[in-house]
Amino acid sequence: MTVPLPLKRTVFQRAGGRCEYCGLSQAGQEAQFHVDHIHPLADGGATALENLALACVSCSLRKGARRTATDPATGKRATLFHPRTQGWSDHFQWKSCHVSGRTPTGRATVDGLKMNRLLAQAIRAEESLRGRHPPPVRAK
Repeated sequence: MTVPLPLKRTVFQRAGGRCEYCGLSQAGQEAQFHVDHIHPLADGGATALENLALACVSCSLRKGARRTATDPATGKRATLFHPRTQGWSDHFQWKSCHVSGRTPTGRATVDGLKMNRLLAQAIRAEESLRGRHPPPVRAK
């Protein structure tokens, strides 16, 4: 199902033009960010504002229709971060250009979405020079 344009605009504005998973800014990126169904359509999720998040292409494609991933610290399944119901800083923290998970959800999301791949860290380093990293802390 295609997300209607007015809803896409609202999601983009609410997210401040940043991926709600990894914090990357749309500014300076060639690829248009996706509107992600947090609870996937294939699993009964709705195309409703409370179930939508702005996601960079990398996070969106790696998340896909998943709602869980493995926490690398415990080897157990954990739910992925939910931008509408969870606070980012409760689950993640920045260490320069590296994002670290604070909780099973944070660690599973970082690992499952490959948020610390070399290219992502290089982009964050460049974004730091432009004053766009780290992203501002946003309330849930």
